[in-house]
Amino acid sequence: MKMEDIAKLANVSKAAVSLAFSGKPGIGPDTRERILQVAYEAGYSPKSREVAVTKADKSLLFLVCTNSGIILEEYYQQPFFKELIHFIEERCRQKGYALIFSTLDVEFFQRDIQVVADEKRSVGTIVLGTNLTREQIRDIHAKLPNLIVLDTCFETLPVQFIQINNVMGAYQAGVYLCNIGHTSIGYIASNLRIHNFEERKRGFMAALSERGLRVSEAAYLSVAPTILTSQDELKRQLTTYLENGNTMPTAWFCECDYIAISAMKTMNELGIRVPQHTSVIGFDNINESLVVTPELTTIHVDKERMASLAVDLLTDTLSQGSQGTSKIIVDTILVERNSCAAPAGSGLAGQMPDSSGLD
Repeated sequence: MKMEDIAKLANVSKAAVSLAFSGKPGIGPDTRERILQVAYEAGYSPKSREVAVTKADKSLLFLVCTNSGIILEEYYQQPFFKELIHFIEERCRQKGYALIFSTLDVEFFQRDIQVVADEKRSVGTIVLGTNLTREQIRDIHAKLPNLIVLDTCFETLPVQFIQINNVMGAYQAGVYLCNIGHTSIGYIASNLRIHNFEERKRGFMAALSERGLRVSEAAYLSVAPTILTSQDELKRQLTTYLENGNTMPTAWFCECDYIAISAMKTMNELGIRVPQHTSVIGFDNINESLVVTPELTTIHVDKERMASLAVDLLTDTLSQGSQGTSKIIVDTILVERNSCAAPAGSGLAGQMPDSSGLD
């Protein structure tokens, strides 16, 4: 039996079968599971399951736990993670390692960790920790000891972490808005809470508090964090906010660029122009922040540096042996673009603006 036969039995392409056997991204976990089940039932044992892309002693594993919240099944197509993966692959090649991929289903977390551990396809693992809890990372580390965790940090775990300085980045955003004259500022949060977002909230609120400012309860909104189009829910919240007689904040901080871009598109549909009526600032500096109109002011996360640090720290540990664990925080940079401006001084109190009559 050949891969073509497995593809016919599973009703997928040969390329999909190859991705399933190699563990690379490009197909969803349900499709991968179905292909592997079909192969198992047919008695087919793919060589790629045994040797992966190269021998295990020159392979690193990129491990992701998907859910229906922050990390989607097609995580490799989400702008932030797509860029991060690209830089990890590049650094692995430079260091002479192949990068293979594996996905854990959050519903079968313990089972899938054990499967990955039993396969022994790599000598070290880079885990995308964005949406993981302390307990989940602890359990992964127990079965995969040569481990680097990216994009989160739990100080009390004896695990290697590479983390964004979320507090600093959001603090920079708050200081910037205040420095260009904003005193009425709103906050658009993710309705799914993770470590990174809580840290960003802490940093932003600290910047405002130091200047005697705060975000009013009415101006604290929350929406889905993985949508780049306009959102009906945000439209509803903004409409309700204005219809209740509140004055439109002159600026909004958004916990990530997805939210910021979605907010600008939603506001545009409501006749609220950015930055003429209100400024918007995001966080992450994904490539899409340069495509949206106006270009998004945001906090730059050095994804290339994070990727290089992760690969270098892991490969150095493998070559030199364990020398204790480290937790590295990568600082952020404010990137000023066209979505922010000094406040115009004309609020939008108690009514929806007429886009035809506003400058």
